[in-house]
Amino acid sequence: MKTTVSEDRREWVRVEDDLLLEYRLDNGRDEQTVTTDTVTDDMIAAAVEKPTADLLAKSGDALAQTALIPWMRKVDWLLEVILKTLAKSHPGCMELAKVTTVNISGGGISFVTPQQFNAGDRLMLKVILPPFTPVHAAARVIRSSPAPQGRGFTLAAEFVDLGADEQDHLIRYILQTQAEQLRSRRKEETVP
Repeated sequence: MKTTVSEDRREWVRVEDDLLLEYRLDNGRDEQTVTTDTVTDDMIAAAVEKPTADLLAKSGDALAQTALIPWMRKVDWLLEVILKTLAKSHPGCMELAKVTTVNISGGGISFVTPQQFNAGDRLMLKVILPPFTPVHAAARVIRSSPAPQGRGFTLAAEFVDLGADEQDHLIRYILQTQAEQLRSRRKEETVP
C-alpha cells in the first residue's frame, strides 16, 4: 500500500495495546541502524510470555482446561532459558522485539522510543500481533516530540510500505481488539 493521504489519517480506527515491536532506522544503505535496547532478562521473559498469555486470554476457558497448556509453558520456559543463556554468553548478539505500548491503525503507529527521530525518517518495523502474527512494514516518521515526564520521545509514523495481506491482519486485529475493549467497558459500566 502506498502512503496514506495526510487528511485521511484520522479516518482509520485506532487502538492502544501492548504489542511486541522491533524497529530500525532505514538509512538507505545495506546496513541498518538498530534502535532496540540491549536485551535483558526481563525483555526476554516478556517477549516469550506475551504470545502464550495473549492466546490464553483470547481462548478463555476452552484452552485453559486442556493438556496443551503445561506443554506450552514448558516450551516457553525452555526457550527463555536458551535465550537468556545466549544473551549472557554473547552480549549484543541478538535483537528482540520488545513489549511496547502502541497506538496503531491500518494507516500508522505511535509509540514512545528512547531515541529521537526526525520527520521524514524511514523506519523498518516488525509488529507481532497476538497471538503470534508478524507484520513487517516501512513507515515514515511524521513527528517525534518529547514524551510526558521526560521518558524518551513520542513518535508518530505512517505506513508507507505495508503489504495487502499484512494490512488485512492488522485491520482484523484492530477491529477485534476494539470490540473486546468495548465489551469490557460495557461490562464495567453495568456492574454495580
